Amino acid sequence: MQWNIPRIVIAATQSGGGKTTLVTGLLSALRARGLRVQSFKVGPDYIDLGYHQLASGRTGHNLDTWLVPEERLTEIFARECADADIAVIEGVMGLYDGGRRGVSSTAAIAKALDAPVLLVIDAKSVGASAAATALGFRVYDRTVNLAGVLLNRLGSETHEEMVRMAMEGVDLRVYGALRRDAALALPERHLGLTPVEEHAAAETIAAVGQRVEAGLDLDAILELARSASPLSVAPPVRTDTVSSVRIGVARDEAFSFYYAASLAELEAHGAEIVTFSPLHDEALPDVDGIIIGGGFPEMFARRLAENTAMRASIRRAAEAGMPIYAECGGYMYLMRSLIDFDGAEHEMVSIFPARARMTEKLQMVGYVEAEQTSDTVLGAAGLVLHGHEFHFSVEEPDEGAKAVRPLRFTKLRNNAQYAAGHAYKNALGSYLHLHFAGCTKAAAHFTEACRRWGR
Repeated sequence: MQWNIPRIVIAATQSGGGKTTLVTGLLSALRARGLRVQSFKVGPDYIDLGYHQLASGRTGHNLDTWLVPEERLTEIFARECADADIAVIEGVMGLYDGGRRGVSSTAAIAKALDAPVLLVIDAKSVGASAAATALGFRVYDRTVNLAGVLLNRLGSETHEEMVRMAMEGVDLRVYGALRRDAALALPERHLGLTPVEEHAAAETIAAVGQRVEAGLDLDAILELARSASPLSVAPPVRTDTVSSVRIGVARDEAFSFYYAASLAELEAHGAEIVTFSPLHDEALPDVDGIIIGGGFPEMFARRLAENTAMRASIRRAAEAGMPIYAECGGYMYLMRSLIDFDGAEHEMVSIFPARARMTEKLQMVGYVEAEQTSDTVLGAAGLVLHGHEFHFSVEEPDEGAKAVRPLRFTKLRNNAQYAAGHAYKNALGSYLHLHFAGCTKAAAHFTEACRRWGR
């Protein structure tokens, strides 16, 4: 069906240009006008959406055509926009950056959704040359509807006039401009922004929203968003599935990397999601299986180690054969120990015979294809999953341990292959992050495994 969804993509020339701060402010400003704003983030990033949610008051969603096939991605987009007045889509890295051959780039998503694009220009230390940069982005791929620019980190009124005049010279409309202000920056650390769970971000977001209201032409941005052509998508269908299995999901300051639509896929297969905290709770809730996602266990390693009751509870569940699925930070937590950035070693759950050691260097970032080399709680051997890796830690197997490696990873970037992950009884863990909406067979298999164990 044809469906009108006002929408706008906020892209950038590169990472680090203040795109997330600007988008968060835009969400806040539009919400302050009484609009229902649905946010999205291109790519696999988890953290930015936490800021989106604080600003918009709604759960944000990822748009990634490597993790989720395009037809399902547009279905999720339409479903989540059903009662929204406008969709604001934050890009990833530079406009044309993505996986190999531009997989899941902001440009690719913008074309898939037929959405107009505004390009954020970091004007710090540049004048008229900013227009040359913007012009290059426009002509690089004319099938992208690059409608105009947003100027960020300007130094003065004179600086702004100079850049605006240059943009007029290349016929690119300026939809707003913001000055440099360190007080409005969002805090960062080794994986990017610091998650909102760990600090009081609401005050900063409100201040950025006020600055955006004053500096951007919101009426023109809304008009541009409403000019987007109707989308041809299947009408969103929300079904009330009767829950038949309870799945515990670890969620606290240490573990917060989850895609909302991924958990919704489990619910569509009959799962009731029950959250618990490895940091604060003493035992698992009454569940039939557990998922421990990514996050920052390295920043809370001492406290995780001190919660011996929870570690013992998870270990007993694993020994009893409860289905357990762990990703990245959750995988590290299920190892024997974790060595933090200061070199201190902390005991972890001890399901998998290895230790995780933090390093100063990023060890892996990028899309991977994961083939199961043995049967697991996600499915039978031969199942191929699309996911991504992003971690600063290395895995050090225990001496003499016979690791069961259930996965073979292939890097999308260079086709390098390597055995990965651990399996023990019905527990599976690896550095892989996946999206269950993009691998519905795995979602169905895991919920069924939990259902069988619960019986």
